[in-house]
Amino acid sequence: MGIPEKIKAIQDEILRTQLNKATEHHIGLLKAKIAKLKREQEADQVKKSAKKQDGFDVKRTGDATVVFIGLPSVGKSTLLNRLTGSKSTVGAFQFTTLTVVPGVMNYRGAKIQVLDLPGIIKGASSGKGLGKRILSVARSADIVLLVLDVFQPYHEDVLINELGNIGIRLNQSPPDIVIEKSTTGGIAVAQQVKLKKMSEKLLKEILNVYGYTSARVVIREDIDSEQLVDFINGNKTYAKSITILNKIDLVDDAFVKKVAKKLKTDFIPASADSNKNIDELKERIYQELEFIRIYLRPKGGETDFKEPLIVRKGNTVLDVCNKLHRSLKKDFRYGLVWGKSVKFGGQRVGLNHVLIDEDVLTIIKRR
Repeated sequence: MGIPEKIKAIQDEILRTQLNKATEHHIGLLKAKIAKLKREQEADQVKKSAKKQDGFDVKRTGDATVVFIGLPSVGKSTLLNRLTGSKSTVGAFQFTTLTVVPGVMNYRGAKIQVLDLPGIIKGASSGKGLGKRILSVARSADIVLLVLDVFQPYHEDVLINELGNIGIRLNQSPPDIVIEKSTTGGIAVAQQVKLKKMSEKLLKEILNVYGYTSARVVIREDIDSEQLVDFINGNKTYAKSITILNKIDLVDDAFVKKVAKKLKTDFIPASADSNKNIDELKERIYQELEFIRIYLRPKGGETDFKEPLIVRKGNTVLDVCNKLHRSLKKDFRYGLVWGKSVKFGGQRVGLNHVLIDEDVLTIIKRR
């Protein structure tokens, strides 16, 4: 029996099993087995398909990358044109965009790469249409922009499921757990936070499925069986997402309110054609990326307040050095910082110093 047949057999068993308190342990274990088989299947497919195809290898540029994901003809290309001034082809028919069209959104000093991807269809994650090639681009994105047609809001589930099927988790964080293999002693679980979404017994049995017989496990947050499987597989991408409800110029406010009740996530109502709420969308993208502005001051010179260096919240002096020039950290002696991240102006700092928005930085190099 091959992998697809094994997966189908387990899926059939899940369908035959009524979900309740008595069976949730069994179903959780079956889902873990499916996930393991799918990982093996994907590994085989990667080995077999080594060919690269044009149009989907896009070099990252700018301070961050965001991508449009949506079904055909929801207005992704027009949105790209509004955000960036690019010339992505627009047409009143499906599959106008057949490759990745990049653009750059210049906003508040940041250069944000925006990618218009071809429309996907249900089943994209299993290879229908250009699905896998399209969805794979989203893996490297800082934000996924889910674009919905105001008349077809139910496609939200399709987009989330297709992204989830290839390992992209939207608006989630990696599970806060530790698993360390050991040679003896069985599986020891330390619950710093009590498990409520699954039993410790199920956790151990899932680890057994993946070949763990002895391990030290530290649980720092309450997780379910699917989160545990994601952590073990280690091939998941966690990305922020913003849902855009497009074409609202074609309906009234009452219609939008009805649609809002059907959607699972918050959304920005917009119209690419009439340029409605495009500025709000730009601001939301900027805020979600958590940019900070660092002003550079050359040694003995004046601070450049006109063109700040754009980095991300939590970035350090080392991150700034890497962004300016890869070799700069080798010549780094110390930094001088003025701003909220230090106790006094001109404080000397090292590479690991965390910067805050609007800090002024001088980098002193070795002689």
